[in-house]
Amino acid sequence: MTSELLVAGGGIGGLAAALAARRAGWEARVLEQADAFSEVGAGIQLGPNATRILGEWGVLQGALREQAAVPPVLRVRDALDGRELGQLELGDAFAERYGAPYLTMHRADLQAGLLLTAGEAGARLRSATRVDRVEQADFFGVRAHTSDRKSVEGDALVVADGVWSRLREAVVQDGPARPTGHLAYRAVASQRDLPPGLRSQEVTVWLAPRMHLVTYPVRGGEALNAVCIVQGTHPGDPQDWDHAATQKQLGSAVGRACATVRDRIAGMPTWRLWVLHDRPPVASAAALSQGRIALLGDAAHPMRPYLAQGAAMAIEDARELQRVLAVTDGRVIDVPLALRRYALNRWERVAKVQEQSRRNGTIFHAGGALRWGRNLALRALGERLLDQRWLYS
Repeated sequence: MTSELLVAGGGIGGLAAALAARRAGWEARVLEQADAFSEVGAGIQLGPNATRILGEWGVLQGALREQAAVPPVLRVRDALDGRELGQLELGDAFAERYGAPYLTMHRADLQAGLLLTAGEAGARLRSATRVDRVEQADFFGVRAHTSDRKSVEGDALVVADGVWSRLREAVVQDGPARPTGHLAYRAVASQRDLPPGLRSQEVTVWLAPRMHLVTYPVRGGEALNAVCIVQGTHPGDPQDWDHAATQKQLGSAVGRACATVRDRIAGMPTWRLWVLHDRPPVASAAALSQGRIALLGDAAHPMRPYLAQGAAMAIEDARELQRVLAVTDGRVIDVPLALRRYALNRWERVAKVQEQSRRNGTIFHAGGALRWGRNLALRALGERLLDQRWLYS
């Protein structure tokens, strides 16, 4: 009899987990609380550590490959004076170095690609079904209790319901995610609607004290995504990913940014806002699995966006899940042991990425002597600092 994986959450991480389970020879059932499988957000950057897996799974084909953009270069500039500090070539040589490309795309396009591939692989996808509680049913199974007062049983369960996970406590009881003191403004605009000087097919990062701005192409290069992260607070619901925002608010928040940065902010027709939350870096394997239940993606290790690795870590999680499920035989390697291996093989990696993301935030938003030293190092070393070989290999 084929084993079945239950997945709570139908976002990027949950769909990746379902696809991974199918490729491991398991049945997969995804339970998503929203009425439809859709993604909130805007652009996403995917390094070769993620695109390598997506290519292996067959996700980067057809419409998704056409919707992805392949930026030729990443440039870092000082947002106070506009000068270039360093650059990293991202084109064919980068893809050849790591065996996979660096891509930028809209989150909704990635979600749609995973949804299509998981469905074609035979995953059962059920929307409008909130999982309220999970439990180890007995020695041989796990049970998910849903919002319609029913229960679903499987051999293992993956919790992939995001940074505000209600089900995380089945593995670790550490309370809600914590505010970072940072706000992310995001916008997407058609390139043809922007002034020629604001259009770009590159990834550009502008650094200034207490803020930074990132722009890059999405939708096959036809649209430009912008994310501006500033330090501050917001009085609205912290769990709302889509607060209204204005150019005036953002213009006030970017402080002494140069005219070039301000022009880019003013050029985007609409801005939205969300309040960033995270958790401390994962402390041990015990924080990722318990018995037949495992955490994945933001439910396991939410991280700050200063390394552009949140979705990539969820995809890596799913690939490791595939590896351990594929060798589960119920005798020598049972489900709890397999998920324990998953946790052991992932916790140090994700903890390092969480920690590095926090460190990058300090460096990106630096002022005074630290800003001066950062700029000097980028001018002197450039690509050697920007090419994260430990991450992409």
